[in-house]
Amino acid sequence: MMMLNIQNIVAEFSSWVWGIPLLILLIGGGLYLFIYSGLVPFRYMGHAFAILRGKYDKHDSPGDLSHYEALSSAIAATVGMGNISGVAIAIATGGPGAIFWMWVSAFVGMATKFFTCTLAIMYRGKDEEGNAKGGPMYVITEGLGKKWKPLAVFFSIAGLFGTLPAFQANQLTQTLVDVFKVNATNDFTAKLLLGFSIAIITAIVIFGGIKRIGSVAGKLVPVMVVVYLLTVVTILVLKIDNVPSIFKLIFTDAFSGNAVLGGALGTLIITGVKRAAFSNEAGIGTAPMMHGTAKTKEPVREGLVAMLGPAIDTLLVCTLTALAILASGIWQGFEGNGISLTLAAFDAVLPYNMGSVILTFCVLIFAFSTLFTYSFYGYSCLTFLTNLKVGKYYNYIYILVIVIASVIKLDFVINLMDSAYALMAIPTVISTLILAPKVKKAAKEYFTKLKTENF
Repeated sequence: MMMLNIQNIVAEFSSWVWGIPLLILLIGGGLYLFIYSGLVPFRYMGHAFAILRGKYDKHDSPGDLSHYEALSSAIAATVGMGNISGVAIAIATGGPGAIFWMWVSAFVGMATKFFTCTLAIMYRGKDEEGNAKGGPMYVITEGLGKKWKPLAVFFSIAGLFGTLPAFQANQLTQTLVDVFKVNATNDFTAKLLLGFSIAIITAIVIFGGIKRIGSVAGKLVPVMVVVYLLTVVTILVLKIDNVPSIFKLIFTDAFSGNAVLGGALGTLIITGVKRAAFSNEAGIGTAPMMHGTAKTKEPVREGLVAMLGPAIDTLLVCTLTALAILASGIWQGFEGNGISLTLAAFDAVLPYNMGSVILTFCVLIFAFSTLFTYSFYGYSCLTFLTNLKVGKYYNYIYILVIVIASVIKLDFVINLMDSAYALMAIPTVISTLILAPKVKKAAKEYFTKLKTENF
């Protein structure tokens, strides 16, 4: 009974906090940054890829990770269950039109990422051992001053909840239970045992620290993205006749919401923005924590690399997932939600249950890479609130949550994550909007230097 009350309170809070004011802050703030940047970052996409390839890496620069490792780790955290399970949830709760609003969020999210991650390098903090630390909490205290510290504390407390591994652990166990068709009576025991197994594997990596996380993510991310994309493209080739009508459905439903919500356009937009926020984290504040550890002295350079995140994550991976689900036709009237819908869609198109096998492999890589990187975010928040000694205990809480989350209801997990993300977005976007002129000035100087010097 008590658990049911907690679930209801969290559900009501999530619904309330994701209202019009937050939507204006996230989309309106992102749109303002998109226009305010003069679209300059978008004109330097080629340069961003050159940075990513390591052309400008310098080993004597401050930080722990290369540009590539920082982006891989941030993408490992974002190209995860949000792209496979989150897209299915968006379609199940908001219809095909929710995908359009995910696209809108991604475009403005690229501008948001450029600003937030440039600031993460401009206003880096340090821990007691002198290691470079980034993230909204340091941007607020270093960039806005000590009097703003309550806002930094607010972000860090929300971040302790928002970076818990609940969604990934929940959906990973659900995938394995669905694929191996576990008997309903043994459902709880199977999920609990899987939860313990996932916790052990995660512990081996995360107790190795940020450098091990960066190294593992750098190797896993390219493999998982390529395998997943090849599978989805195969589904789309097999269902090529349906693709034009799917795009038409996404665009028409985006402004009507008829497919699921009976015309509730506002709810449809919120659904798309929520799932995009969960997918690419633009404006939430997690990615700046990872990008803030990059080895660089040029803040704008890291902002350009970070900007590629939402493009890879939402515009590419999420779009292909959505097209595969919609092309299968199975989404209409499907009883399940989340990963169960994606699995059913893949199996409906690919023969011999190949969809389940390939998707399970992808989900394992996606979920584990996310589980490895999220631990660093929560650790960073706790370290900021306390100190390094206390921060090291975060990983033990993190491992425990994996086990608990593997057996609890998906709805509760989604509402908890959505609530925490909403609270994290408030200080992140406010501080970014205030400090945006600093980024614009730095960008102008950087791009002028780029044209006149070889550096």
